[in-house]
Amino acid sequence: SCISWAVSARTPLSYRLLSDKYRNFKLVMPKPARLLFLPGASGIPAFWHPLAGRLGFEAEYRFMAYPGFGEEPPDPTVTSLDDLAAHLVSQINCPTALIAQSMGGILAVRAAIEKPHLITHLVLSVTSGGIDMEAFRAHDWRPAFLAANPHLPDWFIADRSDLTSEIKRLLQPVLLLWGDADPISPLAVGRHLQSLLPRATLHVVKDGGHDLANTHAAELAALIDEHLQQST
Repeated sequence: SCISWAVSARTPLSYRLLSDKYRNFKLVMPKPARLLFLPGASGIPAFWHPLAGRLGFEAEYRFMAYPGFGEEPPDPTVTSLDDLAAHLVSQINCPTALIAQSMGGILAVRAAIEKPHLITHLVLSVTSGGIDMEAFRAHDWRPAFLAANPHLPDWFIADRSDLTSEIKRLLQPVLLLWGDADPISPLAVGRHLQSLLPRATLHVVKDGGHDLANTHAAELAALIDEHLQQST
């Protein structure tokens, strides 16, 4: 369980080094004990419920809510995307797979950078992943989104961090979920992330939009179940 792992894995040597007759070394981790679902900028954890309800993978399922987003009350210690990433990372205490939508994908990548010894798998759906989106002619959704949701914090739209160099060092298996009809995160973004990530697989949903993880839950659940069975 996550509790027993947290007690037993107090050293940074959470990876086990195995070798094939001392020649070919690789990093090996257990399968995820927890699946942590990260919503997009709306901050609504229920976005993932249709898909999570169709998964067969046995683990603890946890749905993250962002302080100040959706129905989650604000937290005075969370006033930037850096703070939100730190808030997420602080909750990861056992082998965990992160399943993330849009803005949540940036947080997932940051968590994998901060705790590579505990993040076993990544599932990134229609996200920037922390790369510069200007080169991909993505539709700027932020002004209209904030106008329609004036109660939400506005600090998350100001983040311009570039995680390109760090992304290249992530060794976890990554499943990229994209639609070919998403103006917010065009398919070219998914293809670019696939080229950067050493162990990434890209799945494209025909006519899929930015909410494809919710609208195509039945199709994608089987892919995620298969992905989580991959050895890390």
